[in-house]
Amino acid sequence: MNADVISPELKTVLRRLKLSRMLDTLPERLALARQQKMPHQDLLLLALSDEATRRDGQAAKLRADRARLEPDCQLERWDETAKVEFDRALLNELASLRFIESHHHVTVVGSVGVGKTFLAHALGHVACRRGYSVLAIGADAMLKNLKHARLTQTHEKELRALLSVDLLIVDDFGLDAMDAQESRDAHEIITERHRAGSMIVTSNRGPDEWLATFADPMRAQAAIDRFTSNAYDLVIEGESYRARLKPGQKPGQKPEKKGK
Repeated sequence: MNADVISPELKTVLRRLKLSRMLDTLPERLALARQQKMPHQDLLLLALSDEATRRDGQAAKLRADRARLEPDCQLERWDETAKVEFDRALLNELASLRFIESHHHVTVVGSVGVGKTFLAHALGHVACRRGYSVLAIGADAMLKNLKHARLTQTHEKELRALLSVDLLIVDDFGLDAMDAQESRDAHEIITERHRAGSMIVTSNRGPDEWLATFADPMRAQAAIDRFTSNAYDLVIEGESYRARLKPGQKPGQKPEKKGK
């Protein structure tokens, strides 16, 4: 059945109600309803459910775009053949997002390239689909943005953006030593996020090594203790996952070795 069975009058009404995208699936749904002699109420529910699903998907994509999440970093796209090890039961628990509901945090720790950012962003996508607000940013960029915002008198706005979301994902934390101002900013974010909502922090170093990157050990200890006492720890070990993210690489396909 094609779109010609939809009367012009119905098309006009759907457009007036901003439901014109229902026309994408309505002909097929009408055909199915006739074949199965579906009650009118069931047909209406089916057609409206299609539109609700479409809008939910569109809203989730918009939230993910605003969150600056990597589009391909989604749990269903994780390559299960990757030679990395982590607590799968813990990841499943995190994917339930109960940690966001209870304002807990997550550390994702592992060596370079094992998939820390992938899994952190994947959890961000799950959160976007569930209607949560998310923001993903690198630790270095976050601290530099706050420093620059002081010069442009937009510091409060920049800080509010980091604190207002349900889930803040900070990538590559603790790589470099922070100066005094960066240390104060990091302390403030960690402390305020304890009240505002959840964080996922990825790092090549465990939280016990973060202390050395702060300029003020006392301030650092207070922030780190508060964070770690309220955080799940997802530790990833194994080979680099990055070769599996190359364009054209298929899940399960072994990455080509250099020189071949």
